Amino acid sequence: MKQLEIPTSEYYTALNIDEQARKFTDRLQVQREKHKNQVVLPRNVALLVIDMQGFFNQPGYHAFVPSIQAIIPKINKLQACCVERNIPIFQTRHGNTEADARQMLKWWGAGSVNDKDSSLAEIIPEIRNPNAEVIPKTQYDAFWETGLEDVLRSKNIEQIIITGVMTHLCCETTARAAFVRGFGVFFAIDGTATYNPEFQFSTLYNLSHGFARPVLIDEILQEIR
Repeated sequence: MKQLEIPTSEYYTALNIDEQARKFTDRLQVQREKHKNQVVLPRNVALLVIDMQGFFNQPGYHAFVPSIQAIIPKINKLQACCVERNIPIFQTRHGNTEADARQMLKWWGAGSVNDKDSSLAEIIPEIRNPNAEVIPKTQYDAFWETGLEDVLRSKNIEQIIITGVMTHLCCETTARAAFVRGFGVFFAIDGTATYNPEFQFSTLYNLSHGFARPVLIDEILQEIR
């Protein structure tokens, strides 16, 4: 997705992600306290790993997310726990043609949609998991014409945990879509990433007010266990 001169920065790194995530957490203290009684229910929760694909992991590509590498160990730690506890994992795979991009084509411009047949459309090797079900999608919303909701209902899922990229686009849109469908939403502060810290915190702040409980990966793991 074309950046339209949007600044990017590696605000999460392997060395600072815990410190930076805690700073975000501190700024969300009021809303986190308000929703502290909303806890993960291991028997009724599913993990969504949004768009951890080559498009966003390729330096020099227009959709590159500089902080993506820092969240990979966090997501993998959570995936491993979900496998151990038989919690369903869904990994979304975004890709478009000019025929199905809809407003994304108009918004980002011809040639800027992420080609579903590109090698960069593949989920990155570090995140691939044989226990995960892959959900192809064409819009920011992982529920849009994907069948995801039906699959979740069939497994008696009532809550979802959202991780992946980009925080302010596909992750946020999916969180809102899940909320209006009646799912409880847990949004990983240190398990999502986007272009810059302003987008990251804006999403966390807005979602915490009306759509999702922002949580650290270690907090999720504690509640699952």
